[in-house]
Amino acid sequence: MAIKITKKDKESTSAFLYRVSQVIQKSGVLLEANKHQTKTRKNNERGKKLSAMHKLKVRKEIEHKKKMGISLKKK
Repeated sequence: MAIKITKKDKESTSAFLYRVSQVIQKSGVLLEANKHQTKTRKNNERGKKLSAMHKLKVRKEIEHKKKMGISLKKK
């Protein structure tokens, strides 16, 4: 996505830079660039299993607390 911005007649450099930064922010070019800049690592099999086991453990604790009438709020 190319953006062409030219300096207007009698426009100061600081005003031009401000206008350019505003156009870039509104266009979303920086957001797209930042998304593609970092790579996310996929979980391996062991990590997936540990994550699933943790979720099950937390769900069981929540269900137990609900049955016992204990508040779920963190202190």
